[in-house]
Amino acid sequence: MNCIHERARIEKGYAQQLTEWAKRWKQLVEKGPQYGTVERAWCAFMSEAEKVSELHLEVKGSLMNEDFEKIKNWQKEAFHKQMMGGFKETKEAEDGFRKAQKPWAKKLKEVEAAKKAYHAACKEEKLAVSRETNSKADPALNPEQLKKLQDKVERSKQDVLKTKEKYEKSLKELDNATPQYMENMEQVFEQCQQFEEKRLRFFREVLLEVQKHLDLSNVASYKNIYRELEQNIKTADAVEDLRWFRANQGPGMSMNWPQFEW
Repeated sequence: MNCIHERARIEKGYAQQLTEWAKRWKQLVEKGPQYGTVERAWCAFMSEAEKVSELHLEVKGSLMNEDFEKIKNWQKEAFHKQMMGGFKETKEAEDGFRKAQKPWAKKLKEVEAAKKAYHAACKEEKLAVSRETNSKADPALNPEQLKKLQDKVERSKQDVLKTKEKYEKSLKELDNATPQYMENMEQVFEQCQQFEEKRLRFFREVLLEVQKHLDLSNVASYKNIYRELEQNIKTADAVEDLRWFRANQGPGMSMNWPQFEW
């Protein structure tokens, strides 16, 4: 809408400039030394400018009264503003995607938690095994302390098995939920695609209408302006102008020789 509005201002400004130019130069030519058919041919350019100015004002009117208004009305029908800001259609799309994602996202969260727990258990097991290995070389440790370290290793191994099992189970559940998740997401996506297709088709339609309004080459009156201008220029006749000048300003003009006055 801003793009069309700005172009309409340009058309209006150009029309005004043409009118001002035509008015100024028409006065200069008429008051200047040029005469005869060439003067009329020169002034034909000012007439052309005035007529073209009117056509560009019509272009400006078409852009604002037809194209601008059409987009404005379409926007009101296609996008409904909400009290809290934004558009109803945008919220519906976002809510649709959010609803489609919710079950799968919940399972993904469980996978991430299980993964974190499994990796932490593996790290703990590795640390327990390292401590047990190092303790065997330490003569200061008594059998009871060594037993505790061995028990810690065993517990950590069991934790690894448990967390691994839970991690694998949550991954399997996520995989099983993926087809439904993709189906739900694609359904919402296709709804958005349909809405977007309408928008794109509408824009193409509007752009074609703007093109028709801007393209003066197909306007009959526009062609006539330049056909008429060409004819006016071609009527300029140097021989005729010289004959006129000779008859009015040269040897052929009426003479008023001084005579004896009583």
